[in-house]
Amino acid sequence: MTTSLDLVRELAPYQDQPAQLPAAANGKVGMLRLGFERRGDRTILRDLYRQSPLLVQRALYWDEEMPGLPCVMILTTSGGVLQGDRLSMDVDLGPEAQAHLVTQAATKIQEMDANYGTQQQNITLADDAYLEFLPEPVIPFRRSRFVSHTRVRLPTSATLLYAEVLQPGRKYYRDGELFAYDLFSSQLRAERPDGRGLFVEKFVISPGQFPVDRIAMMDRFHVFGNVMLLTDTDRAARVYERTATPVWDEQTPLASAVSRLPNDAGLVFKVLGQETEPVRAAVRAFCTAAREEVVGCTFPPAFSWR
Repeated sequence: MTTSLDLVRELAPYQDQPAQLPAAANGKVGMLRLGFERRGDRTILRDLYRQSPLLVQRALYWDEEMPGLPCVMILTTSGGVLQGDRLSMDVDLGPEAQAHLVTQAATKIQEMDANYGTQQQNITLADDAYLEFLPEPVIPFRRSRFVSHTRVRLPTSATLLYAEVLQPGRKYYRDGELFAYDLFSSQLRAERPDGRGLFVEKFVISPGQFPVDRIAMMDRFHVFGNVMLLTDTDRAARVYERTATPVWDEQTPLASAVSRLPNDAGLVFKVLGQETEPVRAAVRAFCTAAREEVVGCTFPPAFSWR
């Protein structure tokens, strides 16, 4: 089975087949379909289809600030993304529906000796829908290759809060794996329901070909956070006013800034750090400002595992 992602240019050097199990074989094509619908004062998970290694069990209502918000955890039965995996997910929110998506743990892109892993995500929001898609960080292991394409379709009245946190690898594993992966590529494309394009953001990281630990790229930073807030201009302006001052913290160290997206699509917030937790804290602070301005509720306190 060949998909459009198999044809992207950066994957051309990695078309060899795994010796253990061919790419896209049974057990390596993970699929999720999640459909949310507003019912009274809450949103329900109306439609659910799952195919291993991707898994969702049920929607839970654990957010005390938004008790009608279904919180859905995306699980994996394989311990991460393996060579030859082809993952896809469709998320659909009906009018005025709200949902919060997370992952069970960090997404681990396992070490590879052939081929690659891909992920295709399609997110569709109806009028006045609100979606928070805030997965745990991605950790690309040594020699891993991974490509992700996300397509978002939403009207002006809807809001998507979408975050990525990319780690440099298993930083403290043995002698460390700082930027030892072969390829990490991520693209997000946004458009209106009539097909009018808003913007495309894509970054391709191949440390072996183009080192990233240099000025104008990562420099001395290791962790990259990227948050998209797609919403109407008034909400975006309020969030921008709260977060417009760039941060350059030499002590942590940490750097962050917010920018406006083209075509009045919303905002993009980017943050760099040497460790994961300060980056996650900055991402959470931005997401808190976004939720407060869009729906008038805040995030509950972060759960402490200690």
